[in-house]
Amino acid sequence: MTNSILRPLKICVAFLLSFCWFLSSHAAEQAELSVREYGALPNISMMSISPSGDMIAFRNTRDESDIVVVISLKEKKRLAALDLSEITPHQLYFATEDELILVVSEVRHIFGYRDELDLSTAYAFNLHRNELRQLLTPGDVIYPGQSGLGRIVGLSPDRKYVYMPAYVPEHRHDRSPDRDLLRVELDSPRRPKVHFTGKNSSVDFFVDREGEVIAHEIFNNRRDRHRILARQGEEWKEIYRKDTEVPKISVVGISPDRESLVVLANNDSTGRDDYYLMSLLDGELHWAGFGREDADVEHTYKDLDRVVWGVRYSGFTPSYQFFDPELDRRMADIQAMFPEHSVWLRGWSEGWKDLIVYVEGSSFSGHYYKFSQGQPPVQLATARPNITDEHIHPIGKLTFRARDGLPIPTLLTIPRDKLGDMKKLPAVLMPHGGPASYDRIGFDWLAQALANRGYLVIQPQFRGSRGFGQDHYQAGHGEWGRKMQDDLTDAVQFHIDKGMVDPERVCIVGASYGGYAALAGGAFTPELYRCVVSINGVADLRDMLKQEKRDHGGDHWVLAYWENNIAKGDASKEKLNEISPARHAKNFQAPVLLIHGEKDKTVPFAQSKTMYKQLKRAKKTVEFLELEEENHNLLQGETRLQAVEAVVAFVDRHLQ
Repeated sequence: MTNSILRPLKICVAFLLSFCWFLSSHAAEQAELSVREYGALPNISMMSISPSGDMIAFRNTRDESDIVVVISLKEKKRLAALDLSEITPHQLYFATEDELILVVSEVRHIFGYRDELDLSTAYAFNLHRNELRQLLTPGDVIYPGQSGLGRIVGLSPDRKYVYMPAYVPEHRHDRSPDRDLLRVELDSPRRPKVHFTGKNSSVDFFVDREGEVIAHEIFNNRRDRHRILARQGEEWKEIYRKDTEVPKISVVGISPDRESLVVLANNDSTGRDDYYLMSLLDGELHWAGFGREDADVEHTYKDLDRVVWGVRYSGFTPSYQFFDPELDRRMADIQAMFPEHSVWLRGWSEGWKDLIVYVEGSSFSGHYYKFSQGQPPVQLATARPNITDEHIHPIGKLTFRARDGLPIPTLLTIPRDKLGDMKKLPAVLMPHGGPASYDRIGFDWLAQALANRGYLVIQPQFRGSRGFGQDHYQAGHGEWGRKMQDDLTDAVQFHIDKGMVDPERVCIVGASYGGYAALAGGAFTPELYRCVVSINGVADLRDMLKQEKRDHGGDHWVLAYWENNIAKGDASKEKLNEISPARHAKNFQAPVLLIHGEKDKTVPFAQSKTMYKQLKRAKKTVEFLELEEENHNLLQGETRLQAVEAVVAFVDRHLQ
């Protein structure tokens, strides 16, 4: 990857001169929208605000362009633009008032490696000099065959350097390099310096106000040992040790006084992920009082030095708590303005004077607002200006009980014209990915596109989903193709029994784990579905675990995690065959559409290729759409449009 991938644009892009002071006011008239309009990437995304609050930056994909734009809010003009046409951006934020950080990824070959690698790295863009620099470059001091090079764990007091972890070989052919912390100069990042020498098993580093490492996290996969070391004077003291196949705690930041680490771990009394402080003096774990009985602490808000200032809780819509009572009240007031909608905190200026929030739900396809202390809110942009509230199909929620009594929270996306007559509707069951994830109220482009064709879209949060407590999550362990699949079957039956769904017109559509669940539905409950769609889905679990072993090694905690999640540790050939859809192609009755990104490194392309061959061999009806240059998350504009059009057309053929 070279700096030529990202190019500063020196010519003015015409639409920017009319940028939203108010982009949303130019929304299209209330006309019927096409499938492509629902599936298109948002025009505006990844909005961030500078420390002073005077500038914003965002990704723009309007009119077939793909650029990062920097706007001066004070002067109401464009300051800079960067071409993104050859990479996939993941993150965008200001490190300082002058430096914009862009984290990107690219799947490509590296000399000396057989397979393509999914590389990620970070760039710094100096706004005053219109200059772009790659912060860490594989082969420049650091080990060439590595990804994950976009992480910044601290900023020097003079703001000239950032601290970034990477594997650094002792000599050119070192195949087991240490993971060190590097000091990278923003102005001149070539030949970065090793700031702190770690170990091959180092996981993370935490720094003090002077940029010195004060805590070092290690996970030894060979010994299954999780350790945390803290600096005490000139010595290092082990303050935490746990022998475990998979880490039991997540160290996410540091307290404002820098005397404790912030740890997320399960609270045995509530069954929820909770917020704890681990003393750097003795490792004692203290409950901080931010946990709830009805939600998990799922995210923390921190600055570049990883000092934590607040938390976000799980739920179909997010909720928050901040240490500063005034900030806590402000966020509560903002949320109250948008009831039953997801209000996402996307950025803040220094001192939290200005907040950037993103709102989505049954009335908003995605709006960005700036809330400043003592001032009325300002709507900055609409992510999808063509999609107004009249084009959004409402999102409802309910809970049913699975056959064993487990409550299954569920989201419904309801065709707008069927709100008053929800009887015997054609339906699409859409299980989420992960599987340790969950759906939220928001603008789900595929659910909206399907609802726009008249289908009730059902999204059950089956056992194994995160966000609903430890019992709900652990109930899914070892239940791939079994009780997790029963929950999906029970979701369909519940809506049939309520008279809402026509039993003769149900399809199942899913991506990633959801793609596996769709194929499992076709293999194990073939009479239930009229069609099956798998997007980047797993088909053969034996092959999946073999790939994880090749990628991480046989003693890595990631492999142990998947073996436990899929089969509760009994990952024998026989057990995995029983629940692998590719091994049961003869059972399929419904036609199948397989869609897969050729550059998917999360679920390899070979998974869908195997499923296609097995279905063809069994003489079943199957179609295969290969998405060129696409990765796992369908973040490329044109290939995502191909996918959404193919899915809707396929479902139409079998349910209309």
